[in-house]
Amino acid sequence: MTDAYQRLEDTIGHEFRDRSLLERAVTHPSLAQDRLDGLQSYQRLEFLGDAVLQLILTESLYDLYPSEREGVLSKRRSALANGTFLANLAREIGLDGALRLSASEEASGGRQRDAALEDAFEALVGAIYLDSDIDRVRRVLRRIYGDLTVRLAGVEDRENPKGRLQEWVQPTHGNNALRYEVQQVEGEHHAREYVVAVLLEDRLLGSGRGTSKKQAEENAAREALATLRQDSPPSER
Repeated sequence: MTDAYQRLEDTIGHEFRDRSLLERAVTHPSLAQDRLDGLQSYQRLEFLGDAVLQLILTESLYDLYPSEREGVLSKRRSALANGTFLANLAREIGLDGALRLSASEEASGGRQRDAALEDAFEALVGAIYLDSDIDRVRRVLRRIYGDLTVRLAGVEDRENPKGRLQEWVQPTHGNNALRYEVQQVEGEHHAREYVVAVLLEDRLLGSGRGTSKKQAEENAAREALATLRQDSPPSER
């Protein structure tokens, strides 16, 4: 497991002075319950790390979007700190490979459960804070998250692709330049599949499939966003 710890430290850019903090941050409750030697799990560190993470995301978004209102900033912070998002960050940095679990939890797929990875990520933030200070945690999180505007664009594309596509084309083409057209309807009535194309004026931007027109339109919008990003200069993405 030492190699997994070292890889994790190299990835996040922080070498622990107190390695026991890192070990606690990656210890699943199932392992602590199986042991009789007082082994501590990541649960207390998770509590601390959640608060530290919220603070750093809040100040980062406050600085990044000086004209946005509280509600919009709260929504964006939530998108960057929800369970699925944190679990994916944990996988990106290799935290899943460093987790310590009981044999039964390992056998049941616990290493890849979003809930465990989210908790371990927050615990890791708490562990870094105790091992150093808030400035170091801020640097580590900026390294892990990268460009927040890029992260948020990806989240918003997934959650509201049609809205994102409209925002993209509206400044240049106006409000009514996009249209969605059903190209095909396949399958029996109880198992329909729709194929929808999205056009910018007369230009085909993308197409998508789905078991409802709404789902097909959203998938078409995602493809259109990918097309527009590929065609645009980096500064506009």
